[in-house]
Parts: sequence; structure tokens; C-alpha cells
Amino acid sequence: MLDSVATCGDINRNVLCAAHPKQSAIHEQVFSYADKISELLKPKTRSYYEIWLDEQKIEERSEEDPLYQDRYLPRKFKIGIAIPPNNDVDVFANDIGLIAIIENDELTGFNIAIGGGLSTTHGNPDTYPRLASIIGFVDNEEGLLKTVYEILTIQRDFGNRSDRKLARLKYTIDTNGLDWFKEELEKRIGFKLGSPREYHFSERKDYYGWEQNHEGKWFYTVFVENGRVLDEGTTFLKTALLEVAKTGKANFRFTCNQNVILSDIEAKDKNDIAEILQQYNIISHTSGASLIRRNAMACVAFNTCPLALAEGQRYLPALITKIEPIISKYDLDDEDIIIRMTGCPNGCARPYIAEIGFVGTAYGKYNMMLGGDRSGQRLNKIYKNDLNESEILNELDMLLSSFKQTREQDEHFGDFVTRKKIVQQV
Repeated sequence: MLDSVATCGDINRNVLCAAHPKQSAIHEQVFSYADKISELLKPKTRSYYEIWLDEQKIEERSEEDPLYQDRYLPRKFKIGIAIPPNNDVDVFANDIGLIAIIENDELTGFNIAIGGGLSTTHGNPDTYPRLASIIGFVDNEEGLLKTVYEILTIQRDFGNRSDRKLARLKYTIDTNGLDWFKEELEKRIGFKLGSPREYHFSERKDYYGWEQNHEGKWFYTVFVENGRVLDEGTTFLKTALLEVAKTGKANFRFTCNQNVILSDIEAKDKNDIAEILQQYNIISHTSGASLIRRNAMACVAFNTCPLALAEGQRYLPALITKIEPIISKYDLDDEDIIIRMTGCPNGCARPYIAEIGFVGTAYGKYNMMLGGDRSGQRLNKIYKNDLNESEILNELDMLLSSFKQTREQDEHFGDFVTRKKIVQQV
């Protein structure tokens, strides 16, 4: 159900949902909303088909698009759907975040969160990362689709069209006020939103290795470091995935954390897929990676992205290799600490909601961000600016030593940093 129509335009660019739609019957039910929302918000223009697919025009006509009209949105738009207790989509980082509310093993509706977005600009204090704010609850499909649609129309009509750096929905909300936005939304949808329902996020990760779903099919989540599919060293990831594809016995799904799920594998075919993974060292590569490496994520940065100021995906693996001995020195190998790195402040790897974030400022230098929580519900803050590698490692050694010695029982690293006021949360 993927499409690339107007992917980079000022429209709704994507609808993320839990990557494993058949993890349970509820997951499959929730996942269907992603496709419905994507179709609802897709631009109506046929120019893509006419240019790239040789679609022959029957007649000349002016296009009508009741949502995007003749001007599209002021800026890109993103939607995420999360299924508690796993916030693997980083739902609060999206313009619209939908949180599935499940009671007695039944989907009862969705909490609606609006105004998330992580992009900033160095030296521009008017720009900032923001987590989405929950404004209400909707208990039926028709009401949900109407609500999502009209949130976009408000952004279309009131978003900032004079400064693209201030054009995302988060700035529209903060300029006009959350109460104003909710009042305008309820006027357009024609009903009152319900009170937000209780939910709980306890994790934010992929489930590596083999998992069996409620239908008896098997899924294997492969660790793909920073999303780079390579044959490297003794691990032949690229070759292995090609060989799996040749069998026709598995589908491929991309996760929101840059990994790949080999999905929908029948029980009778599991051994065939497992043999391929074993042959090319994929199982040992996945199971043998440290927790801190498997949780880490980076953007493409150099040499792919023209906005990059520093390295990202090509450098983070080497930095993790130097961090791992520090982790081991303080006996923290079982800690699910989340590290993320980007080569610029636009935040494509979502570093502002990591427990430890690195944001590139110049080649080889990064702002170090601390204090995000484990489940993606708290922004981190700048700890120190423009650190090079040796400075980063020295700071982490000191911080992890203190964490080991003075943490409270079962306390996560991001919560420790916040409690000790190593960074100040506003």
C-alpha cells in the first residue's frame, strides 16, 4: 500500500503505523486506518500519472482538489499512529499523532494529538522542536477521518506562508493557541471531541529475531544499522535479503527504526528462510549487536544530504564502537539507552526525543542533547555545544559513571539526567 505521489510536496507526506500489522488482530485493525487516511489525504492531481506513466488525457480539464485546492499546504505534513504500549512510531513527533485506545482487547477509538515536529535551525530562536499536544478522543471511523481531514484544512487556511521555517502546524498552533485550534476544529467537524482516554507507553523499539503472530505466521526482524543494507565484513546483509526475495516465501516491511521485517512466513517455510539468514550471518549479526547499538539511529547526512553539516549514518557506528567499552565498564550492557544522531538540526533521525542526542554543527562537531525519556514523551535539552569525538566520550564516561553510582532502582538514563538536573527541563 505504498505510493510515491507528491512525496516531497507541501501535502500529507506519510502515515506511519506500527510496522508489524499482523502482530495481533488489533494491530491489523489499527493498521487499516493508515491506508484509509493516506488515501483520504492524497492529492487529486493526475500530473504524476500523465508525466511518468504515460497516462493519455481524454480531454483538457482543470483539476479540482477540495483539500489542497490551488495552493497546497504551507509546508509538509506527517501523521503517526501508535499502538500502546510500544511507541515505535514516535507518535508525538508528528503533525498529527493518533494513539489507539484498547480496552478489554478491543479498539475503542483514538486519542488525537496535534502539533508535533522536530525541525529547528541553528541560530534561529524562533524555531524549536515540539511534541504534539493531546486535544481529545474520537470513538468512530467516520469521526476520526473527518477530524484528521479538517486539521489539515485549518493548517491550509491559517499556516504561515511567508516563512517556510515557521510554516509547520506546530507554529500555527503556538501562534493562535491550542484552545483556538480546538474550537476551530470542532466548528469544522460539527461535533465535540471526547475527553482523552488513558494510555501507557512503556517501550519504543523493534522486536528483533523471530516472532509468531496470531495467525501462526512467522516474522523475523533484521537489525539494519542506520538503515544501510550492505555486504560488509562477514555479514552479507544485501545478499541475504536478495536470496530471501528470490524464494518468494516472505514479504518485506520497513520499520520506523530503520530495520527490516521479513514477514508473513508460513510455518512450513520458516526453516528455508532461517537457513539463508544463518548462511549469511544475519542471525548472529542481529542477536550479537549490543542493546545500545540496536537502539541507535542516524540520518543519512554526508554525503547524501545537501543540508548536512556533519556526518550521521557513516559515523555513528564507529562512535558506538567507542561508547560500548564505556557502557561495559560501568556494567550497563543491559540498559536500553537510546542514542540518535543527525548531521544538521532538521532532526530526521529524531534526536530531540532520544535519551542522548547528537546534532551536527560542523564537520566532526555536535551539540550533545540529554534528558529525553525512554518512551518518546519528553524532549531532551542541550547539554553542551560543539563537542568533538574525544569530548563526547569524556562526557559520556563521566555521566555513565554517575548514573551507575547514583541511579534509583530501575531508573532509566534519561530520567536520571532529568532528576539530577544535569539539564534543565522547562
